[in-house]
Amino acid sequence: MAGYKVGYIIGSLAQASINRKLAIALSQLAPDHLHMSEIPIGDLPLYSYDFDKDYPPVATAFKEAIKGSDAILIVTPEYNRSIPGALKNAIDWASRPYGTNAFAGKPTAVIGTSPGAIGTAVGQQALRPILGYLQVLQMSSPEGYIQFKPDLIDDEGRVSVPDTEAFLRTYMETFAQFIGHHLRPAG
Repeated sequence: MAGYKVGYIIGSLAQASINRKLAIALSQLAPDHLHMSEIPIGDLPLYSYDFDKDYPPVATAFKEAIKGSDAILIVTPEYNRSIPGALKNAIDWASRPYGTNAFAGKPTAVIGTSPGAIGTAVGQQALRPILGYLQVLQMSSPEGYIQFKPDLIDDEGRVSVPDTEAFLRTYMETFAQFIGHHLRPAG
């Protein structure tokens, strides 16, 4: 089976983020042929088209990490019924200037966790049209709206609820199949 490099983006900048815990768990539960690595967004300055002619090195490195990944996993909280500003900023850096969109054609999955009963459902629905505009290949099922309860996932990515662990493992297995389907050589 082919191996794939999967870059994951955590939409929260908080070091103690529950979405960081989820990302670590997903990395550990992913099939062995998915080589997971974080693509950090915390050092990106606020995007402005004033930078389009001379990208800062941190933004160039971020964009190259997206390009160098076979697929992207976005693990994001929901802020005020939308996505965090830091995540939108990162997406803008990776997709600008016009005609240099690093996300185009990348198999991508979106998942997130929140203490609320509907997880990050509304935030993810705000993100999907942005990804659609950027010509991302989006995994649409299963959807991952995880309600985070105390001690659900520890700092090392261990999931305490067997049914949640099984769902997350299946989610990553499905993502691996989705990647393989879209990156399969023609013919």
